[in-house]
Amino acid sequence: MDEIVETVELDQSSVEDACELDEVTLEMIEACKGRSAFYDLLAAIYFRPLSAEQIENIATIDWGQYADLNELFDEGINDITRYLRKRNSGTRQELAVDFTSAFAGTSSWKGRYAVPYESVHTSEEGLMFQDAYHEVFRLYKENHVAKADGLDFPHDHLSFMCEFLVVLSERIENALYAGDDEEALRQVDVSRAFLADHILSWFDTFQDTALLLLETRFYRGILKISKGFFLEDAELLDSIAVELQQCLAVQE
Repeated sequence: MDEIVETVELDQSSVEDACELDEVTLEMIEACKGRSAFYDLLAAIYFRPLSAEQIENIATIDWGQYADLNELFDEGINDITRYLRKRNSGTRQELAVDFTSAFAGTSSWKGRYAVPYESVHTSEEGLMFQDAYHEVFRLYKENHVAKADGLDFPHDHLSFMCEFLVVLSERIENALYAGDDEEALRQVDVSRAFLADHILSWFDTFQDTALLLLETRFYRGILKISKGFFLEDAELLDSIAVELQQCLAVQE
């Protein structure tokens, strides 16, 4: 989606000159490619109502590649595929209404909103632009990324957070290609902390509120695959960190 963009150019020469890679490194690179693609998908889903083309693309995803990821993810796949199996000319409008009601904040449940901003779900007042917003903005700046021009949403929108993790994942991949395990581990550690502190820390609260407002099985399934993926990705990042730490220990 390119909602989040690099603010400094990375040196690609070391990537292009990378030597032959071992099997474990190639597996980590493939894992990074997969997680980047899925974070990019989630960023698009939470950003705005889906177009007819996006709905068709989701309907044709080969979910078999994610089989048995975890129980929650499987439940979400079942919800999404069953809903889209019955799609028709009114599906796009039905999903747009559901998205706008919950994620765009046109409806509320006893004063609670399901907009995908961290500040809303972590501040006592339930308002935007609170501490989480400032913390996320600081992290983007420290890691040399920024929102693309023309996007007015606050930095702690879930879509931007997913795109930030795409950028970090691509940096891990580039470092692995270049044989720079230390840099790869640094980017993994940034990713692990961000996922734990700025997505998993509030997603349950957001999800609980959204489920009170959503009408379609599709978006209920999206919430399930999102949480299932975040949990699985946390474990994946942990395992990559362990592998890289072992590689660095051998190099010493």
